[in-house]
Amino acid sequence: MTADRPPFRDPALPVDARVADLLGRLAPAERLALLHQFTPGVERLGLAAFRTGQEALHGVAWMGPATVFPQAVGLGASWHPALVRRVGEAVSREARAMRAKDERVGLNVWAPTVNLLRNPLWGRGEEGYSEDPALTSAIAVAFTRGLRGDHPTYWRTAPVLKHWLAHNNETTRDTSSASVRPRVLHEYDLPAFRGAVEAGTVAGVMPAYNLVNGRPNHLSPYLESELRAWTDRELLVCSDAGAPSNLGDSQAYFDSHEEAVAAALRAGVDSFTDHGTDSSVILGRLERALERGLIDQEDVDRAVRRQLTVRFLLGEFDPELDPYAQESAYDTAEHRALAREAAEAALVLLRNEPAGDGTPLLPLAGGGRIAVVGLLADAAKLDWYSGARLHRSSPLDGVRERFGADRVDFAEGVDRIRLRTADGRALRVPDVTDEEPGRDAEIALDPALLAGRTDLPPLTADAEGTVLDLIDWGDGVLTLRAPDGRYLSVAEDGLVRASADEPGGWVVQETFRFEAHGDGHLLLHLGTGGYVSVAADGAKVAAGREEAGIFSVETVERGEDAVARAAAGADTVIVVAGNDPHINGRETEDRTTLALPPHQDRLWRAAHAANPRTALVLVSSYPYAVPDAAAALPALLWTAHGGQAAGTALARVLAGDVSPSGRLPQTWYGSDADLPDLFDYDVIGGRQTYLYFDGTPLFPFGHGLTYTSFGYEGLTAAVDGDAVRLSCAVTNTGAVASDEVVQVYARALAPSVPRPHRALLAHERIHLAPGATATLSFTVPLRALGHWDVAHGRWSVEPGPYEFLAGPSSADSRRTVRLELAGTAPGPRPVLEAGIGAADYDEQTGTVIVDRSRVSGDAVTPADPAAPGTLLFRACDFGDGVTELAVTAAGAGEVTFFAGTARDALARVTVEPTDGPYAYVLAGAPCHVRDVTDLRVELRGPVRLAHVGFSG
Repeated sequence: MTADRPPFRDPALPVDARVADLLGRLAPAERLALLHQFTPGVERLGLAAFRTGQEALHGVAWMGPATVFPQAVGLGASWHPALVRRVGEAVSREARAMRAKDERVGLNVWAPTVNLLRNPLWGRGEEGYSEDPALTSAIAVAFTRGLRGDHPTYWRTAPVLKHWLAHNNETTRDTSSASVRPRVLHEYDLPAFRGAVEAGTVAGVMPAYNLVNGRPNHLSPYLESELRAWTDRELLVCSDAGAPSNLGDSQAYFDSHEEAVAAALRAGVDSFTDHGTDSSVILGRLERALERGLIDQEDVDRAVRRQLTVRFLLGEFDPELDPYAQESAYDTAEHRALAREAAEAALVLLRNEPAGDGTPLLPLAGGGRIAVVGLLADAAKLDWYSGARLHRSSPLDGVRERFGADRVDFAEGVDRIRLRTADGRALRVPDVTDEEPGRDAEIALDPALLAGRTDLPPLTADAEGTVLDLIDWGDGVLTLRAPDGRYLSVAEDGLVRASADEPGGWVVQETFRFEAHGDGHLLLHLGTGGYVSVAADGAKVAAGREEAGIFSVETVERGEDAVARAAAGADTVIVVAGNDPHINGRETEDRTTLALPPHQDRLWRAAHAANPRTALVLVSSYPYAVPDAAAALPALLWTAHGGQAAGTALARVLAGDVSPSGRLPQTWYGSDADLPDLFDYDVIGGRQTYLYFDGTPLFPFGHGLTYTSFGYEGLTAAVDGDAVRLSCAVTNTGAVASDEVVQVYARALAPSVPRPHRALLAHERIHLAPGATATLSFTVPLRALGHWDVAHGRWSVEPGPYEFLAGPSSADSRRTVRLELAGTAPGPRPVLEAGIGAADYDEQTGTVIVDRSRVSGDAVTPADPAAPGTLLFRACDFGDGVTELAVTAAGAGEVTFFAGTARDALARVTVEPTDGPYAYVLAGAPCHVRDVTDLRVELRGPVRLAHVGFSG
């Protein structure tokens, strides 16, 4: 190449050669500068500035108006990979089109989220696809294929999967540790990521804030041993925002930030997202780490190579060859139609029974009046990762448009109140003429940086006051709204104004809570933790209770009264309930209950009492426990917040223009009592998700009804090499054309270890006209029938009988077939060869897994040092016998061994206090045991057991 066109500019060369050439031309300081999220340009090489990270979970987010598709959990509910791929394509095309006008729009997109929806109380459940790893993987592969594009060389966008690894709690999310046993790791959490990586459709991953087995995810050894072992391509690992600093701050995992960033870099983190656009802090830490020898130039170069690889794939250096460089598709008719199609596909009909006339309530028939009521009836909610809306369609909008506004009545069901001060005055919202844009019109790379408005006058108090709309979102969390639709909010100056179009922001400033105080209430502002008072300059938030105003609540109208009036005058009632994605369940905040908030519970009950022809539509980011509604109401539907076309989609389903065909992507439990502790990540031992739950769910995984019926015939299964080939015929036996989601599950009938009740192997969403039949074929790798064999440290498919089940849900098997798999059973645990890793237990009680070192390895310790913990290792083969054992342990305490069910101790080892949690010692004791037997190990005190070896 000539001097003016160096090799890195030559598109004929392999990408790795071009990356190597460009890397060699960068000075060491220039290379280091590329490790921050916001990288500077290098003018002498024509290297542009670059930013990792563009939110794009269900549309381009945080960069102004864009097409808003259903929430990710709604896309999961579609069970429709082909549709989701088209959504990914649309999102990436809009990202390219928006970038052409605004270079702040990034092409390294941080999406999708593939964390499994293990516990429905997780605040970020809206971001994931499913509780099942196979479904999550299928949807993730589809979405990332759409984001990536189909060109063999160039990528339309470069997706990054979130959040590595085992991340399902917002409570203490940056300091809590998920105890993840090897079986759960390999059978549950890793498969959700693996499919898209092996498919070649992702550019990298983002580690999660939490710790796994005592070690921060930004130091996860599995980034190298698992993630990068799944592919021979470079993968870029981008830190989550602020997480590198957490290593030395909230997590206190290292004594210095230099040690922290060095360890993260060596573990495989390539791009540091920290301190916003100010790269100086992180780069200073990295420079000092280099000076101290904590990292070397190769550590830096390795990370730079990975970032540059992504930039080459995005066509940055070949604009004339980039097939996506001229992309202009934005808010097209195709994208608008796709948003509606996706919202329709995501709707799940949970129940549809007759309402007195023998005919199912839905679809709506005839020309009667329809009452659309409820707190979300005229809402079109956005979430934290939504873009600004181009179009809006609430349930009320959709029903009016479809059925005619003259046939539709509306009652929101808010409680209308006055808040009176101790001297009898009432809060008043000043009259204003406001032509200024609201929060929705603002654009910021990080919406957390948007400040509340201070250009409007604060609330005052007078004799008459203003009637406010009160909504109780549950747990006593309230919003208050002025007659003009603006929510009461608090800005940086502490004054209370009616200024917000919707609740929102990283710290929501529009939520309040009443606290009983004598005969009245204090009004706590949740965003600041202060109390509302009324002063001469208006209503404001005071710092403490001693300055708080005392308010009484004057009820002007109860919401249930308005709803009952509307319901009584209608032929059919549609109650729309659910959540606001910024309140009681969101990033940074887990839910505390599955129950529908009492305010909304009152509304459906009032509607049903006034009119038995009542359907409940739940529009929410997560499942609810609504057993009374499921028993009393003739019809229930659920949809995630469905984006810009949600109302239109709902109305078309209610009218029967489209048969509902969505399926639940997670189990709907009947009560909070069905749930494990939020921090219990052991889906096997904790009997969690449809895979292991032993109870009866309210609605099972995969459940969803249609307006027709389907028959299943001729399920066959046969082993073909390293796969099982299955076939099944499905017929639409009803009178309505509809999609059907055909689901195939399997279960081991004689497993040697606890296995799922049934596990999803494959599925396909098909469309059938009345009377039409489709024969479906599925090829399932034998590996999918296996499990992680902790005794031998490998994946194992046990020989023996397996049952395959086909049907429309996990609990509705229409056809089954049995298949016998040949092979050799894995045999007992070979403890004489390598001893026993403490974390490789079969069962445990009262223990957690912790980090053996800051780099890699696991140990086990009692969850409560004051209580014993027990490990069970089944079928340990001691051969002709051993005479001694040795434990590798740290901390201090006692380790006692028992053979089989014996009560007498086989051996006991006292571990004297060691010099810190990572200072392991070898301590032995006599031990006489032979043949094959179970081994039970009891841990007492803060001892950390890593390994047990045997000799003699």
